[in-house]
Amino acid sequence: MQIPTVKFKAGNSIPLLGLGTWQLTGKKCIETIKIALEIGYTHIDTAEIYGNQKEIREAIKDFPREKLFLTSKAWIKNLEFEKAIKACKKALAELGTNYLDLYLIHWPNKKIPIENTLKAFAELQKKGLARSIGVSNFTIPHLEEALPKAQELGIEIANNQCEFHPLLYQKKLLDYCKNKEIIFTAYSPLGRGGILKNPVIRNIAEKYKKTPAQICLKWVLQKGAVAIPKASSQLHLQENLPVFNWQLSGQDEKAIDLLNKNQRIIAPFFAEFEGSKGSFLGNFYK
Repeated sequence: MQIPTVKFKAGNSIPLLGLGTWQLTGKKCIETIKIALEIGYTHIDTAEIYGNQKEIREAIKDFPREKLFLTSKAWIKNLEFEKAIKACKKALAELGTNYLDLYLIHWPNKKIPIENTLKAFAELQKKGLARSIGVSNFTIPHLEEALPKAQELGIEIANNQCEFHPLLYQKKLLDYCKNKEIIFTAYSPLGRGGILKNPVIRNIAEKYKKTPAQICLKWVLQKGAVAIPKASSQLHLQENLPVFNWQLSGQDEKAIDLLNKNQRIIAPFFAEFEGSKGSFLGNFYK
């Protein structure tokens, strides 16, 4: 099947459903991505810190590059101008490609002026090394600081990738991004599996004869976001695909809205979320 796409305000188009690859490494990463490509995925999301870009290169080497959408991200310690340029070039080398479809600032870093990073990203875009650029884990205050700086440089922040699922319905952030014509991408759209046993989700799934995962992904898509669930088995990869050509009713969508608990799963010690506390992921990110 061909996954529908949405067009960035200025630039290329991004598939509405992609494959998140955080914690996918080694042979499992290669095998998973090869299966994903065979069954219809073309949007692969990775990052410098994931440590799997060389494996992804192996998995995609025989797939037509022009049919792929590759996203990578600059790590929090590599946001100064020269370091950001170097990080992108390293990602390109590891992935075996001449360009990224999307390059993101992985996390905001208040210790490094945002204009330093955006100048680097503008240079990368000018040279064709990154077709579109954006951010990840940015709140509204972060975006309010970054957007004028990007405008001064003549570039568009095309994307904001954030944790988003029924237990963390970031409606204000989503609406802000829509208003600014920034495509919103939801990572961990299944709440790392924690939402799938929720009775409301399960009842709605039974009603539509769908799986709980399909219901959660459909909810994300109906909110106007791109979804990049992680999956490591062929069963789950295939299960996540048939989320188009049907709709949740307004009533059922609202019922899922009401599950929101502002419950973050991804909140490492350096996160700049208001009231953020360290999480079990803190050690991974050191």
